[in-house]
Amino acid sequence: MDRILIATSNPGKVRDFAGIVATLRFKIAAVPGFALIPTVVEDGLTFEDNARKKAEIYSSRVPGELVLADDSGLEVDALNGAPGLYSARYAAEDPDQAESNSHDKANNSKLLQKLKDIPSEKRTARFVSVIAAARDGTTLATFRGVVEGTILETPRGSRGFGYDPLFCLPAIHKTLAEMTAKEKAGYSHRGAAFRDFLTWYESEKAAWTL
Repeated sequence: MDRILIATSNPGKVRDFAGIVATLRFKIAAVPGFALIPTVVEDGLTFEDNARKKAEIYSSRVPGELVLADDSGLEVDALNGAPGLYSARYAAEDPDQAESNSHDKANNSKLLQKLKDIPSEKRTARFVSVIAAARDGTTLATFRGVVEGTILETPRGSRGFGYDPLFCLPAIHKTLAEMTAKEKAGYSHRGAAFRDFLTWYESEKAAWTL
């Protein structure tokens, strides 16, 4: 069974990745000693910048191992793409200066407040995920996944994390928080990016000494 190391301390992301590989011959594991590694400052200008930076720094701590790092966020059209890069820190007074993530409930509350006068047909949004794969401090490839949806006026569902209870996929009338981890993997931005990674991985691994 192939092992893929994930550079994250977010339990929601770990669950997402585990759901994606549930039926595959992969084992998802955290980077060894992750909690002891200094937190990477996510100061990039794009999701890809941050994903690459995290993947490169964390992979340099585990020589020879393939490490994946994800950077993702919610882009709301009525808010000119906000919260975007600052999705996890949106509720902070100055999200671009915040050193730690805000609580999911606070982020959701701020989002709903910002959209309180926006009609349902204009509450379009998308989740974006960029996954970077790195080894020995060098990014080998990046993969982008996007899922389109709308922002509800009230949350629905008890699964998922972040903005999942507010993000609805109109085609199936479900929020990401109403899906099992396996079902979510088939629709989510992170699932789409990871499937692209798997295609790349299968084509590249024959040339590696894993």
